[in-house]
Amino acid sequence: MTDNIRSASRKEADALIMGGGIAGLESALNLANMGFQVIIVEKDLSIGGRMIHLSKVFPTLDCSACITTPKVSETARHPNIKILNNSEVKHVSRDENGFYRAVIEQKPRYVIDSLCTGCQDCEEACPVVVKDEYQYNLVGRKAAFIPFSIASPRIAAIDLDNCILCGACEKACGPGAIDFGQETQITEITVKTIIVATGFKLFDPDRITRYGGGKFKNVITAMQMERQLVPTRPFNTVLRPGDGKVPDKIAYVLCAGSRDVTVDNPICSQICCMYSIKQAQLILGAVAMADVTIYFLHVRAFGKGFDEFYQQAKMMDVQFIKGKVGRIKEMENGDLMIRYEDIASGQVKETQHDMVVLSVGILPNMGIEELFEVDKIKLDPFNFYNQPNEMTDPFKSNLSGVFIAGTSSGPMDIPDSILSAGAAASQAAKYMKKSQVNVSTRATTTV
Repeated sequence: MTDNIRSASRKEADALIMGGGIAGLESALNLANMGFQVIIVEKDLSIGGRMIHLSKVFPTLDCSACITTPKVSETARHPNIKILNNSEVKHVSRDENGFYRAVIEQKPRYVIDSLCTGCQDCEEACPVVVKDEYQYNLVGRKAAFIPFSIASPRIAAIDLDNCILCGACEKACGPGAIDFGQETQITEITVKTIIVATGFKLFDPDRITRYGGGKFKNVITAMQMERQLVPTRPFNTVLRPGDGKVPDKIAYVLCAGSRDVTVDNPICSQICCMYSIKQAQLILGAVAMADVTIYFLHVRAFGKGFDEFYQQAKMMDVQFIKGKVGRIKEMENGDLMIRYEDIASGQVKETQHDMVVLSVGILPNMGIEELFEVDKIKLDPFNFYNQPNEMTDPFKSNLSGVFIAGTSSGPMDIPDSILSAGAAASQAAKYMKKSQVNVSTRATTTV
């Protein structure tokens, strides 16, 4: 085992995609199918982004993984696409010919990719249990683990921060794939264009102390509820974390971290209303006798079929209360008392629930702008990556040859993310074809 860094290798391609979520995959496939050589850099152990972890999509209730997995598989198998997982872009510069040079750091898995069969014998043998970030800390995972069942690639990794170096995984691994001697690899690549598809961050509910997020066991986030509704869920049904009870009365608090200047996020996250309504419908299918109440300021069902989806939830007896939640209090039995202002009556009321779901907003995933050596990608007033001419040149940044895809440019739902990714790929292809120099003609190693 070592912390040494392996000397840099060099590659060349036509395009660099920063991010392997649904927008990054769509951009990569669009360019690759046009014949361009593409490199995807993804910081996670698997491509697929957040979409691969969702249950269903609104308003059609189609299976999210069923939509994502074919794109993941096509991307992984495409001859014009090279994927660097567990990797981050550390630095970007531009040479005299207008090419971008990126320095990429790929962290070790401590597992040899070509030997790992995904059998999970190392995971079964590992004695260390830590919180599973892929299940949003609802359950545990081992220090030797495969991220999730449909991960791509399905290759184990060793969480060295929690590994006790007992050697159990090495003894259990039949192919001998465990390698604690792996080093961080540095790769320098030269490309003509870059597409930034780094996605978004979820708002941290702990910042709103009056809601008890991170403090009260039965106050959870919408993503934690989402994981309880997927086929690969950690439990057999919806359970509240505090005591494993199947909840009878579930409350959703909308705009938890959106449209709130006190937490520096004054804009609407666009997806929270609809994903909450989607989850409410799915809960009624999973827990037939449950009562679901949604506390809201405004329901923004603005997309195609969205309002019909909203009305459908009402007909399913999902309760909608227009009111501002002021405080959540934990009772001795783990139940939660919601104190809110009922807008219709103008009165302050209190209602008891078994479990509360905070519909957290989304925040910009900043930091890419700091990687550029001279010129920086500009941000908009809300710290998403700016589109200077959104109407005439959508998803084009202020930097020549750099384009924005998906929620890197602002809050949007999945169809809009895919649409933006296609537009960014089209803009990138147009830029490359208009340029006089073709990267693939240069006398260096290609992908």
